[in-house]
Amino acid sequence: MSPHGSLPSRDPLLPGSALSRRSLISAAAVGAAASSLALGQTRTAAAAPPSDPAAVTPGDPNGAGTDPHLRKFDLRAMWVATVANIDFPSKRGLSADQMKAELVAWLDLARASNHNAVVYQVRPTADTFWPSALEPWSHWLTGTQGVDPGFDPLQFCIDEAHARGLEVHAWYNPFRVAMDEAGSALIPSHPARVHPEWTIPYGGKLYYNPGVPEARQHTIDVIMESVAAYDVDAVHFDDYFYPYPVAGKVFHDEEQYEQYGDGQSLADWRRSNIDDLVVRLGRAIKAVKPTVQFGISPFAVWRNVGTDPEGSDTTAGAQTYDDLYADTRRWVREELIDYIAPQIYWSLTLAAAEYDKVAEWWLEQCEGRNVHLYIGQATYKVGVNFDPPWKDPLELNRHLEWNAQYGSRIGGNMYFSAKDVRANRLDATGIVNRTWYSKPALTPRSPWLDAVAPPTPQRAWLLPGGRMNVLYGSPEATSVLVYRLPEGVAATPTTLADTQYLAAVVPAVPNTPDERLQTITLPPSSTGDRWWVSVADRCSNESAAVPAS
Repeated sequence: MSPHGSLPSRDPLLPGSALSRRSLISAAAVGAAASSLALGQTRTAAAAPPSDPAAVTPGDPNGAGTDPHLRKFDLRAMWVATVANIDFPSKRGLSADQMKAELVAWLDLARASNHNAVVYQVRPTADTFWPSALEPWSHWLTGTQGVDPGFDPLQFCIDEAHARGLEVHAWYNPFRVAMDEAGSALIPSHPARVHPEWTIPYGGKLYYNPGVPEARQHTIDVIMESVAAYDVDAVHFDDYFYPYPVAGKVFHDEEQYEQYGDGQSLADWRRSNIDDLVVRLGRAIKAVKPTVQFGISPFAVWRNVGTDPEGSDTTAGAQTYDDLYADTRRWVREELIDYIAPQIYWSLTLAAAEYDKVAEWWLEQCEGRNVHLYIGQATYKVGVNFDPPWKDPLELNRHLEWNAQYGSRIGGNMYFSAKDVRANRLDATGIVNRTWYSKPALTPRSPWLDAVAPPTPQRAWLLPGGRMNVLYGSPEATSVLVYRLPEGVAATPTTLADTQYLAAVVPAVPNTPDERLQTITLPPSSTGDRWWVSVADRCSNESAAVPAS
């Protein structure tokens, strides 16, 4: 069982073909997508205005002289879980204003921690955190499924997160319908009520059956409805596909296997159903918004080496390939996703699955492939888990120290979950923030999506009162990077390569919609400091930097 649904009663480590693209969204959704593609399209290099001859292109962020504690491209995110009100909202039935205040507090925490993304659960149990035409409002909002909460929690999160320079990775559970087998929270119009043949009760919950093609298509349609209508930065799954095995229980999909199995073994057929979802959803996302990423954060063990010589050196009690029918390795090898964030929720010394051994296995899988490797970190275990290292305030920090030896091959970390980040037990999160997140950073670049940097800012000039104007003339710019160079330090590719002199990353919000002029309030400075600015796009491609006059 994963903590992403509810905190586990046991640790799961303890023993105990090309597919054709189909029509994925309605014509109305396609029309909505077409009107919102401006921020999502790949592009070719455009003719840039004459650049300042003093412009400096930042150097290799992993080059000589850069500091691993000051990485410029580093994903830093926390999961904001909504199922069972783990993080948000704190309880059902709050007013719209109360929910907005809670969500803003989470985003402020992320910003104060120098994070650059939030993973926000928007479809926890086949109900939604946006006004959907396909599924009802989530009962985790108001306490009653289908009741309007008085605002759009997805749009509100996007607006507030982007205003703070945070990406929104919209997190969907593909098949979980209800937290009880009867589906007692489901309203009569819910698709699972209308199509009970799509569902299977199992292990105390109700699920859409992945073996029913219509159920898989419905999941794709619901997700694509939100991708088309909202400016999300990524689509995110965690570790739930087929449910985790429950002793003595059978997942009764015999009828669908007989109908669709086509000579495959039961296990291979189940894996093919999950592969079908991943392949077709990935294609649908890129067809509508090519720069929206598709990321998955699975249980971290694909297979144990005792099961498969190509597996990891682990003896985990669950294996995604065999138990969840999720061939996570295939998704990386065939580049079906943009990032993988295995939940390596174990200490460096846990015998069943040592953190470093699992991470090394994933490094091998991702090597040379257009897939980011991020690590899911178990903030929820700090100070409270049975494994002794989690009583050590430095355990999380040691994970990042271990990661650092591989540079950009490990592109960042995600922390489960927001309430545990806020709790900061043993000051473990504080130590991580002070050691690794003392400066802001961009998310890693994704050159397979877009490798073209926006044009260099045309001009930057200082104003009275600690402000600066930046004229960047580029509609692709989503962030303005502000560098503060102390007296005696020259702007060179090396000095701009990491975040040593990066003072701020500011969302690109022009003063008026029809211009690309932005007034920025500068951080505190010392006599003799000089300011340089660049811009970056949503794929973290950074322009050359120019000095402020």
